[in-house]
Amino acid sequence: MAKQARDEEFTEYVASRSGWLRKVAYLLCGDWHRADDLVQESVTKLYVNWSRAGRVENVDGYARKVLVNTFLAEQRSPWWRRTTRSGIEADAAGVSVDLDASLDLRQALAALPPRQRATVVLRYYCDLTVDQAADALGCSSGNVKSQTSRGLETLRTTLLVRPAAAERTS
Repeated sequence: MAKQARDEEFTEYVASRSGWLRKVAYLLCGDWHRADDLVQESVTKLYVNWSRAGRVENVDGYARKVLVNTFLAEQRSPWWRRTTRSGIEADAAGVSVDLDASLDLRQALAALPPRQRATVVLRYYCDLTVDQAADALGCSSGNVKSQTSRGLETLRTTLLVRPAAAERTS
């Protein structure tokens, strides 16, 4: 009976948080299909360790950490380096207020190195503190600060250059 209750609790959690996990995964990788794969792999890892996750104070934080670690591990694997798609546009999202700005931001975010992208997503999309992001990434607070700073600087530079170039061509 305990296993059935455990499975029901896990199923309820995943059903309520899968949309959020998918959005975080998409922001990390920039591809909806790959985001689905990341979420599936993370949910599998979460299920295997559900008894440990149930003992932590913040299950969302634990799930997010599993997702980010899965993304970063995939980035380091030889399989990912062999199958990187190039010259293919990222999947288009649903209706947006300013589609051009959204596309520019997604392209700029996708161009960041994986650790910088992860810190920017954790800090500004997931709204984590520096210490929480450091815990999720398994690194120091100083590392989070420097990666976030570099990532934001690259985003600013990339996003400021694009509109200026578009105005010159008009």
